[in-house]
Amino acid sequence: QVQLVESGGGLVQAGGSLRLSCVVSGTIFSINAMGWYRQAPGKQRELVAFITSGGSTNYADSVKGRSTISRDHAKNAVYLQMNSLTPEDTAVYYCNAVVRIMIVTTPKDYWGKGTLVTVSS
Repeated sequence: QVQLVESGGGLVQAGGSLRLSCVVSGTIFSINAMGWYRQAPGKQRELVAFITSGGSTNYADSVKGRSTISRDHAKNAVYLQMNSLTPEDTAVYYCNAVVRIMIVTTPKDYWGKGTLVTVSS
């Protein structure tokens, strides 16, 4: 009923930049928080950044100051601009959205399938 599709991953050299995009589609009454998580090989999935419906943001310390999360309510989209990338940023990046599909339902977490970001040294 709800689909999240990420795009924008790829191979980039250290010091470079990437902009990840995620669009939410399907049966949507409202979207609360949206965010980005990542999972590096052999590591647990971790929060990168999230943004509330009101526009408040929060970042992991590892990306603070070089990443910006934003959203477009009209497009049901969330973006992550990442600059000054390092090999430690290499991971699969997952989009997350807390979606209410009907006014009478409780919001639930939905996830995209992920997009791979590889940073070469």
